[in-house]
Amino acid sequence: MSNSSSIRHFLLLALADMWQLQLLHFCLFLGISLAALLGTGLIISAVACGHHLHMPMFFFLLNLALSDLGSICTTVPKALHNSLWDTSTISYTGYAADLFSFLIFISAEFSLLTIMCYNCYVSICKPLHYGTLLGSRACAHMAAAAWASAFLNALLQTANTFSLPLCHGNALGQFFCEIPQILKLSCSKSYLRELGLIVFSICLAFGCFVFIVFSYVQIFSAVLRIPSEQGWHKAFSTCLAHLAMVSLFLSTAMFAYLKSSSISSSSLDLALSFLYSVVPPALNPLIYSLRNQELKAAVRRLMTGCFQGP
Repeated sequence: MSNSSSIRHFLLLALADMWQLQLLHFCLFLGISLAALLGTGLIISAVACGHHLHMPMFFFLLNLALSDLGSICTTVPKALHNSLWDTSTISYTGYAADLFSFLIFISAEFSLLTIMCYNCYVSICKPLHYGTLLGSRACAHMAAAAWASAFLNALLQTANTFSLPLCHGNALGQFFCEIPQILKLSCSKSYLRELGLIVFSICLAFGCFVFIVFSYVQIFSAVLRIPSEQGWHKAFSTCLAHLAMVSLFLSTAMFAYLKSSSISSSSLDLALSFLYSVVPPALNPLIYSLRNQELKAAVRRLMTGCFQGP
């Protein structure tokens, strides 16, 4: 038995018991993280350097890429280090810092996905009001609100989580810093307070999801009135990919945080956490860049200029 005051480090879950499997996991995580870093880096550079891309849609895409970059850099490096060096320890303060950072980026990501859906709705369903509803000041305010609310949520969740007394050891069943694993170590009924805060946050996220679904219903209705089948295909392919990614992100995160301990297992926890923390940041650059001709052209010019040199 121990309490939180005596814990100096936590033990993260090893991805595999055998060295060969650990090396395989290292290569898998390294490949995914490099692809995500490359995609987000290209988007950030293209939008920042391309003056013709300084529009609301690309401004929000830039913020989404920043949140993806932060999320990947928070979760994956420790897993890579543990797999390569066969270690599993992380300091108490390091865990708290990583959890705080991860919650900021993951909360900001969902807020930004909601804002991007609103941008799509206004551009298709209310094009005459686009300049008024999504002016430069309004876009800056929405992005600032997304990051500020993410920071506040992360601060409340982290402070509340690490105020709990811990008496079930220091072994965690996860490869990165996550709230449910800390709650499993708590020996106090006060963990219900943190659980209530989680439920409140997920209810807000579900409200955003309902708004996204309602917006896409309106978008699809408007798109179906477009006579061009090419316009149908482009709009539906982009919107459905966006909706599928939001659904995957929210459903796996909700299940990971709200599932009963009776159905919890290390393999299930790993699969769920991988789906909501690693897959979206890796796939978002593909979903939002490869289907946009302007962004692809900007990335192509950027890469051509880098290879050609001064």
